[in-house]
Amino acid sequence: MTRDKLFALIQYPLPHHLISRVVGWFAETRLSWLKNALIRAFIKRFKVDMDEAAEPDPTAYACFNDFFTRALRKGARPVAEGLVSPADGTLSQFGRIHHGTLIQAKGQAYSLTSLLGGDTHLAAPFRQGSFATVYLSPSDYHRVHMPLTGTLREMVYVPGRIFSVNQATADHVPGLFARNERLVCIFDTEEGPLAMVLVGAMIVAAIETVWAGQITPQSDQVQSIRFDEPITLQKGAEMGRFKLGSTVVMCFGHEASFDAAGFDASVRMGERLGEIPHHATQTS
Repeated sequence: MTRDKLFALIQYPLPHHLISRVVGWFAETRLSWLKNALIRAFIKRFKVDMDEAAEPDPTAYACFNDFFTRALRKGARPVAEGLVSPADGTLSQFGRIHHGTLIQAKGQAYSLTSLLGGDTHLAAPFRQGSFATVYLSPSDYHRVHMPLTGTLREMVYVPGRIFSVNQATADHVPGLFARNERLVCIFDTEEGPLAMVLVGAMIVAAIETVWAGQITPQSDQVQSIRFDEPITLQKGAEMGRFKLGSTVVMCFGHEASFDAAGFDASVRMGERLGEIPHHATQTS
């Protein structure tokens, strides 16, 4: 048995949510000596570049979570033309959605309908579209931005486990992204429908959005909220954030053309990923 497979297997019996709540308490503590020690240790361990932060002084943050979800200085992430990355991280997978199936890792596929919370009607517009998965490592900037300008139509909270999200678990935990707790945000864009799926992970204490604040952890039931009053976010605008890292899966209703030559490319928020050809929306 490989080391990666063993790492994945030992997570099954762990009390995922309890571990995350305990870590979440430390991440929210306002005890100066403790939060400063946690922040300094994290910066050293993961070589965080504080020169990019709007507030470069690590001791200025009220708690670890404020540091972790820190804003960047103005101009640190210019927004390119076309379809752009929603976050800093690794473009781990991308391509077509074939008959409602997405690729998780080599030899691992999972269901689009399951990813979006089990609603076949919600999944239908994306079944022959495209997807892209961006993994955020601990050292990355952890705010999530819009890859396209869009108007929010629906938000779905999907309960689940919270396995660690990294290459080892992606390789060895079947349907990882459709098993973990997640938040599904459906937008209407000029390039067709867009689903932004923010996937929780072990020790991720919460997921937030700019329109509703903290969403997770919530309940053991799928919860859907529709928005009659338009909430429109421009391309490059912040839409949410992770209090401790994870993964964003984007699903597009039409075929996208990606620039990357292969998987596992490092990307930065606002960097061009490709485009959705105009003919795709014209023929929909």
